[in-house]
Amino acid sequence: MAANTRDIRRRIKSIKNTSQITKAMQMVASAKMRKAQGAAMAGRPYSELINKVLVDVRKHADVTLHPLLAVRPLKRELVVVISTDKGLCGALNTNLLREATAFDEFQTDFVSSGRKAQQHLARLRRKLDADFPLPDAPALRDTKLISKYCIDQFLSGKVDKVTILYTKFVNTLTQTPTIRTLLPISPFELPAKGEKSEAGQLAETLDQNDYLYEPSPMELLGSILPHYLHFQIYQMVLDARASEHSARMVAMKNATDNALQLIKDLTLEYNKVRQASITTELLEISTAQMALG
Repeated sequence: MAANTRDIRRRIKSIKNTSQITKAMQMVASAKMRKAQGAAMAGRPYSELINKVLVDVRKHADVTLHPLLAVRPLKRELVVVISTDKGLCGALNTNLLREATAFDEFQTDFVSSGRKAQQHLARLRRKLDADFPLPDAPALRDTKLISKYCIDQFLSGKVDKVTILYTKFVNTLTQTPTIRTLLPISPFELPAKGEKSEAGQLAETLDQNDYLYEPSPMELLGSILPHYLHFQIYQMVLDARASEHSARMVAMKNATDNALQLIKDLTLEYNKVRQASITTELLEISTAQMALG
């Protein structure tokens, strides 16, 4: 019995130490989550405003003449996978990398941003052209390296399509693996009147007035489209970071709650074993006393 109680006490102590670690990780992830969520949500109105400008510029320019809008027969595709550097964030990476595996390995080149994506693609022996490590709180200048690489590959004709695979942040409990076509840039669209945009605001109809553009709409399109692509990737990375910290906070909270429940169950088991041991000892003492008369 004594050995059994010692084993249970050892397990309780070990689980308590683990729960302290998961609780600390939960607090750190919670602090990072609030900052990352704020950055992701703050960028969405600006992204929608650029989209509105492009929608209006499209009416005054021949968009078919711009190389970033050129649609070509698909022979080679470039897929950019934005994952996390660390684990312990639930099924976030598993769900994301499952989508990456679905692409045709014979006509797809991959670019990774995040150690988990890099390791997964290397393990599957997929063609990994480049890897772009990013800091925990990336700035626009950091993500520009990814968008510049994608633009160069598309304009040079090495690939005919560029696709981004990332985790879109919906809320603290929901993160969705999302596949978006970056190049060629698809026709710009706005939510219908009364529908909610990504920023959570009700869409409004565009002002029907004609605007005067300087320089010409075609020159403006040529300068704003690269910036549009740079910011789109930046916004996706912000969404991925918000999703990562949200998923990790929830995972660590669940781990802490499970550890506390396990400690409670083991404590109950320890008390039962200890009580049984005390009862047995009392019976032995009583039996010995009766035998001695």
